[in-house]
Amino acid sequence: MSLKARLVAQIRATGPMTIAQYMTACLHDPLDGYYATRPALGEDGDFITAPMISQMFGEVIGLWAVETWRGMGAPPRVLLVEAGPGTGVLMQDALRAARLDPQFMAAADLWLIETSAPLAAIQRERLAGGPLAPNCASDLQGLPAGAPMILIANELLDCLPVRQLVRTETGWAERMVGLDDVGALAFGLAPCDRPAPNLDAPPGAVIEISEPQTAFAAALAERLAEDGGAALLIDYGRDRQGFGDTFQALHRHRKVDPLSHPGQADLTVHADFPAVIAAARATGIRTGLLTQGEFLRRLGIEQRAAALSRARPDQAAVIARQLARLIDPDQMGDLFKAACLYAGGPPPPGFEDVHD
Repeated sequence: MSLKARLVAQIRATGPMTIAQYMTACLHDPLDGYYATRPALGEDGDFITAPMISQMFGEVIGLWAVETWRGMGAPPRVLLVEAGPGTGVLMQDALRAARLDPQFMAAADLWLIETSAPLAAIQRERLAGGPLAPNCASDLQGLPAGAPMILIANELLDCLPVRQLVRTETGWAERMVGLDDVGALAFGLAPCDRPAPNLDAPPGAVIEISEPQTAFAAALAERLAEDGGAALLIDYGRDRQGFGDTFQALHRHRKVDPLSHPGQADLTVHADFPAVIAAARATGIRTGLLTQGEFLRRLGIEQRAAALSRARPDQAAVIARQLARLIDPDQMGDLFKAACLYAGGPPPPGFEDVHD
């Protein structure tokens, strides 16, 4: 029985499900979930991420990790962690740049946090024979305690489910996935079973609330507060509270109906950076937030692009296009944000003048 048929049967038996429950089933169902069985990243897949656009992205983040470690006082052991490593290309490029500091490499203990078995296999193959052998965990709790951490997560928050609240003429309701008159999956509204938001919103306004995003930020911040370190979270999303329906499905780089083929397309939402930062700050750690374009400029990606172009003049035009895609405001530069969480010490590189 297909995932779609099983979801229809479940809704008939128990009633409509929240958007968060639907996302979780479509992405992580062990038999037919997208990430559990068929993640397709890259030009020939369903979507492409910044590390796949250019080696420059991972390289400057690798150097960011080295400088962050130095700012921490160069501890003799540090966990270098990537959460949601995708195909492993970001870490591959980051390690190539980080090898410029042998002391950092000697101190680093590499960990990958991944829940997708197919992606974990790709990551192991890509990083096999590299300068650091990766250890694997399925969540933050699987990391060893007692050592400071430098964590990188690129396009992880957007995969964490949201609930959607919709303002109606009579108050707030929750958007659900149910069945229409012919038994097909369809969106509908149900009475809201949570406290109504104290917001002035016009009818039709949508608020997205992601408890998994804030829970991840809180758990990460607690770990940083306890053992020290810093985290870099890069994703597309908003930098201020607002309204909007950002729930979407991607298949072959095109937006498709998220209800049409459950488990066969990637489902995403915008990262809620204000909520993520608030959850982190509640633990007492410090934070900073920049657009991706500004963050990468501060790390020297334009200088890196110039150096690559000098070394390979035949590729200069390609490198220029890659750079523009990563940092230009009308491409990834403004839509994507870089949030930094850190426990004590000087702000990590790039965030010297934007910390709270």
